Amino acid sequence: MLDEPPGRRRPVRGPWAVMRRALLLLPVLGACGDGPTGPDGRVVEGVDLEVVFAAPTLREVERVQVEEWGARSPAADGVREELSQEFSLGPSPGSLRVYSHLVDGHRHYGAVATPDGAAPGSSPVVVYGHGGDGGLDVDELSLVAAALGEVADDFVYVAPSFRSEPLVVGATTFVSEVPASPWDRDVDDALALLDVALRETPAADPERIGALGFSRGAGVVLLMAIRDPRIDRVVEFFGPTDFFDGWIQEIVADALRGRLRDLPGLAVLNERFIQPLERGAVSVEEFRLEIVRRSAVLFADRLPPVQVHHGSADTVVSVSQGERLIDALEALGRGPPEDGYHIYPEGGHNPLTLSGSVSRTVSFLSRLLEPAPGSHARAPSERASDPSSGSSPACRAPPWAPPGTRPAPRSSP
Repeated sequence: MLDEPPGRRRPVRGPWAVMRRALLLLPVLGACGDGPTGPDGRVVEGVDLEVVFAAPTLREVERVQVEEWGARSPAADGVREELSQEFSLGPSPGSLRVYSHLVDGHRHYGAVATPDGAAPGSSPVVVYGHGGDGGLDVDELSLVAAALGEVADDFVYVAPSFRSEPLVVGATTFVSEVPASPWDRDVDDALALLDVALRETPAADPERIGALGFSRGAGVVLLMAIRDPRIDRVVEFFGPTDFFDGWIQEIVADALRGRLRDLPGLAVLNERFIQPLERGAVSVEEFRLEIVRRSAVLFADRLPPVQVHHGSADTVVSVSQGERLIDALEALGRGPPEDGYHIYPEGGHNPLTLSGSVSRTVSFLSRLLEPAPGSHARAPSERASDPSSGSSPACRAPPWAPPGTRPAPRSSP
């Protein structure tokens, strides 16, 4: 296992795998004790931050991965097509469909954009994770397509909204149900939408799936790739990756003092976990599991190839979050060319301030245009329908499929 090429998928199985994770992530776990300093010390409003943010244990990590995620089944039921209309993908025509589906009995909405004339199984899939708390306007997909330029119409785009948020299509708004669950149930809903898209979109190639996320959405797509081995590569822009980081500790300390920062997802975490922690309504153990399940760095050995973009002057998500992820991947012996690590001096919380990031993203995602081994995919330029092509290839089963129906994870290209 240790001599696998960098970037290769490393599913965790058995005691040797646990030992390997302990050895390889030791530098990352050991660094998690850094925290806020100052005259108030480590106890804030009666909460001992030394205890709350002590380095996560392997038992906590394995509990989240095996007992919690392993018990979830984010399969989509009650699928409905809510809307269908024309939609531009860069300079090329396409179509947009809004689907709703049920996860745990609650209705969730998402959008799927497809290039016109795409042959069955010809188009790789890109999952788009949006930033912020304000929901998703499908015009963002047009911007993503414009950034991808001449390869924009080679992809199928899957864009989830998040719980309690609006999905806006022109004058029509759909609102996903139940309270927000940033970086946790967000992931369940997005994985379920991916299943819907693969089932309902003949052009989508289930053997070639990438993800692109910004800020909050970057954290979501990283966790999606950790939980679902069908996702082959991830581009993350300035997303949260480590909730044990000193920057997060400072945010929690401020929240305990009544100085809540204006950051995506924080109001929910403050109401549901931080303030209840101070009151004793949430235990330290419960709080720690909440931040373990949101920390992609702790599961870095399950990530496919990743491209990291973060600006050193980012005032929304500290550059330390990008650095933590890079540290975790490097501790696993990973790096270029499979992964890409890009820290931009003076760059902010906007890809336009990260010089060269767009072209790097296009290059990285374009690797998906190479047909996967055994895939029925056509060349990207083949847009005409061909009756002899047959139906789209069978989907790789998600990890929550019934035993015996799930193939072993394959290596990413």
